Amino acid sequence: MRTVYLGTPDFAVPPLQRMIDCGLAPAAVFSQPDRAKGRGKKISPTPVKAAALAAGLPVYQPESINSPEALAILQDLQPDVMVVAAYGQILRRPVLQLPPKGIINIHASLLPAYRGAAPIQRAIINGERETGVTIMFIEEGLDCGDMLLRRAIPIGPDEDVASLHDRLSLLGADMLIEALDLLERGQVEAVPQNDDLATYAPMLNKEDEKLDWTLPAAALHNRIRGMNPFPGVYTWYNGKRLKIKKAALAQGESVCCAPGEILALDGETVKVGAGSGAVILQAVQPEGKAVMSAGAFARGYALQPGDRLL
Repeated sequence: MRTVYLGTPDFAVPPLQRMIDCGLAPAAVFSQPDRAKGRGKKISPTPVKAAALAAGLPVYQPESINSPEALAILQDLQPDVMVVAAYGQILRRPVLQLPPKGIINIHASLLPAYRGAAPIQRAIINGERETGVTIMFIEEGLDCGDMLLRRAIPIGPDEDVASLHDRLSLLGADMLIEALDLLERGQVEAVPQNDDLATYAPMLNKEDEKLDWTLPAAALHNRIRGMNPFPGVYTWYNGKRLKIKKAALAQGESVCCAPGEILALDGETVKVGAGSGAVILQAVQPEGKAVMSAGAFARGYALQPGDRLL
């Protein structure tokens, strides 16, 4: 089959590389336009663009995949099937109708759960113990197309987004090759989603980044790991922002304290009370400083039991 690949961030690189390694390199790759990144605002290629160029594949970066110019390029490419992995644009009807075998998407959840932009983060934030990857046909609507393949993996109790992201990306790469083989052999048995069971994973916003110490400790632990490494979470100490980079849940404790109160300092960690239970801070980043152990922060800033994070 003749394929075209649409993807942008790191998540979409392993599936593309797996296609190349299996002799299924796409005829072309589409990725979001290059954007300025970092403090220096340097224009950098998207991870998918970099991988595609390294493999000698043609790359297109239209501002809109639905523009007449982009549609004309796709028509000239004449793909039998298109593959989407975290591309970052909504495909409209003229594009959806183009490939005769359809457009398939690698979605990082067990659909119909967690439709939307942030399925990995929201699954961890919500304390899920399992997630997975679904290969689905793209239709008009939000992640509502029929499913080709669906595979589950466990979420570790202390796992963060970085680890789960990488595992799901590799799983998606394996599943993509299997899905393409089924499409080529005409053995697809697509299963409709049950819309009554649908849940959603909206994009993260600024409000998600601020820790609310009145929440139970388990909810705080889930939010910290569900926002790590990006965009991260923060609290306030002495009027300055303190990012929480890594934490653990204090087990078997029922504490009575003010939310955010420092309960104990133990070498390299700091125990903080929550609405119920406690969280053990392991790594933090003070405003304008590098990441450090929570213990180093406590020593450097003369933290004492009874002090509060807000």
